[in-house]
Amino acid sequence: MSKKGCVFVISAPSGSGKTTIASRALRKLKNIAPSVSLTTRRPRSGESDKKDYHYVSKDEFKKAVRKNRLLEWASNYGYYYGTPKRPVFDKTKKGKDVLLRIDVKGAMQVKRKIPQSVLIFVKPPSMAELKRRLEGRKSDAKSEIKKRLKIAGKELSYIPRYDYVITNDKLENAAKKLVSLIKKERKMVQ
Repeated sequence: MSKKGCVFVISAPSGSGKTTIASRALRKLKNIAPSVSLTTRRPRSGESDKKDYHYVSKDEFKKAVRKNRLLEWASNYGYYYGTPKRPVFDKTKKGKDVLLRIDVKGAMQVKRKIPQSVLIFVKPPSMAELKRRLEGRKSDAKSEIKKRLKIAGKELSYIPRYDYVITNDKLENAAKKLVSLIKKERKMVQ
């Protein structure tokens, strides 16, 4: 019988670099796949359907919730986000690891449903640096940045519930740490 794959969850406040760090780590690791979430928000510049997210209507999303097709889901910034259950379980059943990039609420849902999942929190070096990064994206109004910083403070309070914490002071260092943690966890389950 083959080894079952691991579920890794990476969470971070908006603007902390979670998506970039995960993408860099995925390029350096074998036998791991990203989970592609459902969302009701519109694609951002450079994003594509089925690669970055499955973009769906609110009605389609609510149907997925009703039919118990999501491993986790939450509402953030006025949009719904959720992880389809079947692709995660199909991949892990075949021995492939899966990396979920989700918020803290979703991570707690995953941990309840898959207790052996590994939770990794990416935090900014400081709130001042997070504010600078959010402002640097030039995609949000000042009121939205203020809202995201307030939510970030709440998200940071979840750190004790995570297995690992990575401080994203430099993207490349943070990606290397993520790769190392995943390799370490893989050795522990062999």
